[in-house]
Amino acid sequence: MKATPPLKPRAEANKLTTMMDVVLGGDRFDVGPVDVERLAIEYSSSTSPSSPIHEVVGKKITGCAGALIFSKTLPRQWGIYYDESQSETRRRFTVAHELGHYVLHRQRIESEEQYKDGIFCSEDSVIRGAGGDIESEADQFAATLLMPLHDFRRQISAKEQVDFEKLGKIAKRYGVSLTAAVLRWLEYSETRAMLVVSNEGFALWAKSSEAAFRSGRFLRTRNDVYELPAQAVATRGEYTEEALFGIHQRSGVWFDEPVFEMCLRSDKYDQELTILQFQDLGPKFQDEESVEDVFDRFQS
Repeated sequence: MKATPPLKPRAEANKLTTMMDVVLGGDRFDVGPVDVERLAIEYSSSTSPSSPIHEVVGKKITGCAGALIFSKTLPRQWGIYYDESQSETRRRFTVAHELGHYVLHRQRIESEEQYKDGIFCSEDSVIRGAGGDIESEADQFAATLLMPLHDFRRQISAKEQVDFEKLGKIAKRYGVSLTAAVLRWLEYSETRAMLVVSNEGFALWAKSSEAAFRSGRFLRTRNDVYELPAQAVATRGEYTEEALFGIHQRSGVWFDEPVFEMCLRSDKYDQELTILQFQDLGPKFQDEESVEDVFDRFQS
């Protein structure tokens, strides 16, 4: 028997988006973000009535942001757990991530020994898709579902420069974290831009737009320790209003060209978000050069 091809995360999320646009209207985000908890229960009951998601609940889950679990008896009943200490914006993305696992991976989760108790996702898995293809696919599904590109592009065009004020409004529109909104913007932006997430003067991870990556503007953070430049806002700890809207850094500070740097400090998560924006498309990076860290480069 021919194997069933794997489902594509963005395509499956777009099916739900189209359905919601028809039912709720194309301007539904003017009213509010996706009610993903209700969607998970109603959609699963409609498409898989014998094996639906029975509940979406908050629990104290040590070391996990969220989980997709299933009953031991047949027909399977499924449940989504999220860490009860999460903010509303983090919770929404976590539930969408676990819904992605349900839509895309539940046969695999149900049958493979490594998932005998369900799938439990760390903070890194939910925020950055760390942990292999299955986590990356769930992240793609969640981002596509919560922040559809056709609506996102109407708010910020692909060629537009941004600031934290614009991105903050976008995050509020979709009910997601600022980090999630920035990552989604980087997926389609035609500008050369980069997000650097740091703590105590060192980069935790980084993500470049495709245009930035192709011009050689990326950071390797998986196997290398990257110390932020001494003149970086996050290094100096000068989180002023000027830094929120951006300062010009001369050539040689971050890269061998000037860059527009914006920085925001999150005391709650004990990290800094730095956005770097370059002035033009720059030189084309050689395609044969590759970076293994999937968090450091754009993925189509």
